[in-house]
Amino acid sequence: MDLLRTFALFMFTALAEIVGCYLPYLWLRQGRSAWLLLPAAAALALFAWLLSLHPTSAGRVYAAYGGVYIGVAILWLWAVDKVTPTATDWIGAGVSLLGMFIIMAGPRLAR
Repeated sequence: MDLLRTFALFMFTALAEIVGCYLPYLWLRQGRSAWLLLPAAAALALFAWLLSLHPTSAGRVYAAYGGVYIGVAILWLWAVDKVTPTATDWIGAGVSLLGMFIIMAGPRLAR
């Protein structure tokens, strides 16, 4: 159950980071309002706070988080950018999630 909770926390963390980066993208590349920078800053602060909630070493958390981030970014590509992911997008996301699982479960399995 701990692993599922960690994975869910990573999902929320990735979403906060993507929103925090996507809103400035809208301002810089699509001419949207600079007011988008305020919720972007809040989302990035939430991202940093969510990363701090993990009880394990920061380096391991960041490494495992990267795998989940890739998966969430592919889902964002599909849902928000309206670009259908390719088979290699899905395979790459799957490989990164497998890597995330190995990193997070490894210390527990090695006992």
